Amino acid sequence: MLSDAELERYTRQIRLPRIGVDGQEKLKQAKVLVIGAGGLGCAALSYLGAAGIGNIGIMDFDAVEPTNFNRQILFSMDDLGSPKASRAAERISQANPEIRVTPFLEPLTMESATRIFPEYDIVMDCTDQFDTRYLISDACVRSGKPEVYGAVYHFEGQVTVFNYRKGPNLRDLHPEEPPQPGLPAGEEGGVMGTIAGIIGILEANEAIKIILGIGEVLSGKILVFDALTCNSYFFHVSNHP
Repeated sequence: MLSDAELERYTRQIRLPRIGVDGQEKLKQAKVLVIGAGGLGCAALSYLGAAGIGNIGIMDFDAVEPTNFNRQILFSMDDLGSPKASRAAERISQANPEIRVTPFLEPLTMESATRIFPEYDIVMDCTDQFDTRYLISDACVRSGKPEVYGAVYHFEGQVTVFNYRKGPNLRDLHPEEPPQPGLPAGEEGGVMGTIAGIIGILEANEAIKIILGIGEVLSGKILVFDALTCNSYFFHVSNHP
């Protein structure tokens, strides 16, 4: 049941015919786990919290560093050296005290994923390491959770939804983890702050669509966006036989 404060806070969303009070209740009851509180995660978390996702988990084992500030918009100079997950949780809670935000300050392993993933409806990959991405995808398949996936590199970003209603997962796109040499992660290879924000917001958008059951979920296709030209295109992914 939405409180009077919530009805006022979410008025602009509730007025939308495809959301309404019932849809806002769905958002309030939803549980979304965000893996990674970096550039993608900060943008996604900001809009998940603002939308009224009732239970948000943030999993990140890193601390805030000076190189984070061009894209990780939840942090300030006062946060240097502090755990990203806890600081991000504080900022989201301050912006929306109506929701519950839980930080997980531990490494992502198959053990921790097996323990934590079942508590959430949707898992969002906002990381930047290939091995972590495969671990998330495999754990989502095991736990039957849809995975919202985002990736950025230089001026380009990608977003898709894996494992949605038995749809394709990361291993259908790349059956084996690519070798690390010559394939730097997003942050290691450099990234424009704005593309991280764009893709992170698109990830939040996909999660909200899944929760509400509206629109066309990016399952089986990957959206690629070029920040230099503002061009975008799709390519399709099918289940591996």
